[in-house]
Amino acid sequence: MNLNRYIDHTLLAPQAYLKDIENLCREAREYGFYSVMVNPAYVSRAAQILEGSDIKVGSVIGFPLGANRTDIKIAEAMAAENDGADEIDIVANIGALMAGEFSVASDEFIRVKKAVSPSMITKVIIETPLLGTDMLPEAVQAVIDSGADFVKSATGFFGATPVEHILQMSNCSQGRIKVKAAGGIKTAEEAMAMIEAGAARIGCSSSVPIIIDFEKSHKK
Repeated sequence: MNLNRYIDHTLLAPQAYLKDIENLCREAREYGFYSVMVNPAYVSRAAQILEGSDIKVGSVIGFPLGANRTDIKIAEAMAAENDGADEIDIVANIGALMAGEFSVASDEFIRVKKAVSPSMITKVIIETPLLGTDMLPEAVQAVIDSGADFVKSATGFFGATPVEHILQMSNCSQGRIKVKAAGGIKTAEEAMAMIEAGAARIGCSSSVPIIIDFEKSHKK
């Protein structure tokens, strides 16, 4: 199994700067990760460094709270594409989801998706550690209704994602949308558990130790 090809190698810390982004991209090349995930200010630099490789460049929209105005999220998405992003992870309006206003959230996803090229991979973060399991099925359905490519569990800013959330998301999706697991994934064992639960992609900042751990365990 090529665990590295499931991983979005992520650096979204507010203190990260250009040298950190350059190191992230170097690691992505070295370990063959699927993509790098960076804050909007660094998309152009990451795209420049990774030009000519098969590593995708991703960025975040409305991160980490999701409470931006929709027109601001649209502007962020368009700017990310112009700067060279291949994928965007959009933080849902968590307040709307938790209030049961699923159509409000879905409408926002639709508007952001329409603002970018059809080739742009879109993932929507529903923040399951805050949302909980009772409202999760309707939240997943709202993302499916928007036409997004992935539903993603969390930003990691509000706690780790339990593997049970990924299993529930996968069961709710019934193959109609892919699932991305993120939030507190620190070990190869945790990453593998997320994949076994149905995750098609893993977002983590501990990618390198995860892969080193995975490779060691598979050499035994």
